[in-house]
Amino acid sequence: MTATATKQPTAPVRSTPSAGPDRSAGRRRSSTIIVTALLVVVALYFLIPVYWVVVASTKSTADLFSTNGFWFAPTFSLWENIGRVLSYDNGIFGRWFLNSAIYAGVGALLATYFAAAGGYALAKYQFRGRNLVFGTILGGVLVPGTATALPLFLLFSQMGLANTYWSVLLPSLVSPFGLFLCRIYAQATVDTSLIEAARIDGAGELRIFHTIGLKVLTPALVTVFLFQLVGIWNNYFLPLVMLSDSELYPITLGLNNWLSQVDRLPEFYELTTGGVLLSIIPLSIAMVVLQRFWRGGLTEGAVK
Repeated sequence: MTATATKQPTAPVRSTPSAGPDRSAGRRRSSTIIVTALLVVVALYFLIPVYWVVVASTKSTADLFSTNGFWFAPTFSLWENIGRVLSYDNGIFGRWFLNSAIYAGVGALLATYFAAAGGYALAKYQFRGRNLVFGTILGGVLVPGTATALPLFLLFSQMGLANTYWSVLLPSLVSPFGLFLCRIYAQATVDTSLIEAARIDGAGELRIFHTIGLKVLTPALVTVFLFQLVGIWNNYFLPLVMLSDSELYPITLGLNNWLSQVDRLPEFYELTTGGVLLSIIPLSIAMVVLQRFWRGGLTEGAVK
């Protein structure tokens, strides 16, 4: 007699979905709280002055000193203040705004192009003295603009360019940091084989740079443009040294001129706060529009 073994049914094995990569490594609750708190403090450091400007621009001179500085006054005077800013002295603020747009817009655009051309050449061409040139430019990053303002003024005075648009615009065309960034970025992203293929197809060096180099360097170019735009727009010392005609003033110098008169005429407080509010609007728009390119320009090539 043979015993037949009965086969026990087995439970079906359920496949569990993959949980994905573990991203919790190195993260602790305490470190997350500390990092978040630091980011909040940094954000408040930058946002509180902007908030104060917005609140102050809605007040009259009397309300500015008699009410809480971080809250709105019962009388909302924003539109009246802006109207005074735009109409004072035959609309001189509009002229200052246009001057700043010319200095910052044209200067940032040309400085970005020159930085891209120089960085591309240093990264992709082999020539004698290349490292010396790059080292000299890198040293220029360490020199503050205030240290070169007086020598530039003496030079432009001898050339007859002082107290002109060129005296502020020409120094703005040079961006050592932008050239440094473009050189590093071009080394990491512009493929040499792509350049050689374009040469085989008969393309010239300028055409290769404009059709291939600039396209690949776009994230870095936006980064350089944004830095240069903010730097030129907020520049104060160079126009102070170079310019004596109020018709050529940028916004920074014009607003400081108004602020210097508040002891004699208190109504200049309204003009100054309203002018400051109008002056930060273009930079805010540029930051919002270009921030995604700015982030990409700083992190592109960090992880391959």
